Amino acid sequence: MFFTLDVRRARKGDCLILHYGTKNDPGLALIDGGPSKVYTPHLKPRLAEIRKARGLAADASLPVDFLMVSHIDDDHINGVLELTKELLEAKASQRPLPLKIKGVWHNTFDDIIGNSAKELTAAVTAQFGAASLSGEADVDGLDPDTARVLASVGQGFRLRDDTRGLSLRVNPEFHGKLVLARKKGKKVAMGKGLQLTVVGPMNDEVVALQKAHDEFLKKKEKKTEAALAAFADKSVANLSSLVVLAEAGKKRMLLTGDARGDKILEGLELVGLLKPDGKSKIHVDILKGPHHGSNRNVEPIFFRRITADHYVFSGDGEHGNPERETLEMLWAERGDEQYTVHLTYPIDEIDAERKKEVKKKGKPWSPKKQSLKAFLEENKKFAKKVVIVDENKPHLINLLDKM
Repeated sequence: MFFTLDVRRARKGDCLILHYGTKNDPGLALIDGGPSKVYTPHLKPRLAEIRKARGLAADASLPVDFLMVSHIDDDHINGVLELTKELLEAKASQRPLPLKIKGVWHNTFDDIIGNSAKELTAAVTAQFGAASLSGEADVDGLDPDTARVLASVGQGFRLRDDTRGLSLRVNPEFHGKLVLARKKGKKVAMGKGLQLTVVGPMNDEVVALQKAHDEFLKKKEKKTEAALAAFADKSVANLSSLVVLAEAGKKRMLLTGDARGDKILEGLELVGLLKPDGKSKIHVDILKGPHHGSNRNVEPIFFRRITADHYVFSGDGEHGNPERETLEMLWAERGDEQYTVHLTYPIDEIDAERKKEVKKKGKPWSPKKQSLKAFLEENKKFAKKVVIVDENKPHLINLLDKM
């Protein structure tokens, strides 16, 4: 039986492929698609390799059991939109679809905040103009953070429309409703030996999010653009991100999207995978680091209570991720135990982007104190645990049979 995480380079975002099942009955899931310039060079060629390995005919569709989009941020959804656009174009021209997606796991923004798409669109365009949802960088003088958030909302609308155009079932295991973590939630059988337990988002958080957003929509002044950036960037990314524990053959992966570490721990307690004592621990075979290794999403207790054999941090240094402080936390908590750290880009490339981020803020860059390179040189035992995703070949973390 297979249970393999296929990690793709995704610039500042996430792009993962999950393999499971058997050689005669293989399962395949796509988890996020990264930002722009990820689908064409990294995801699409990999899917072509999988097609070839399975010996599919040129006019046969590659079966995808489910597509999961953790949340609406550009660095997770953009590549998926490029994929769905290709599928829609193939459908319109009556060509065979390269993929046959059986279902989609995604919580649409309008469903999360409890407003219809028309209500939400009207409220946003009334304050920021119709172009604000189009992804244009400079709309009506909006600051970059606000423009980015609004663009992500627009991307969520496009994904919803694309799934309808392709007649894809959204959240079919939840009868089309929101995917939420619930108290002592049951495992969802996905077939072919795969089970998923939803750890986040939690219902109480979504209710709080709906209340906060309703209050925001009552404000019509342009000055609320900063509030929108804070609301959407912090709340949507952290509170609505899908977090799932995937299991097959007694092996486990915790896929965290961009969720906050404390909320992940609360979710694990809610579903009964951790005791609510602040001390109990859970061990998984693979932990996909939340929010690309941002130090704003984790505290030392996160790595103390959730341990893993493999840690995956997806990021190229943009926005500072993965942060040196995050790796320092992991090293302080786990020390020289047996585990592997997977980074999606070479250390020098990550540091070069991290340096740019520091300079943007007008702060000095200290290679010795801030670079990943210096940290690894100072902690050679930790450095030996680090492996880098090769852009020229698949990066497979096999938990069961070797792919």
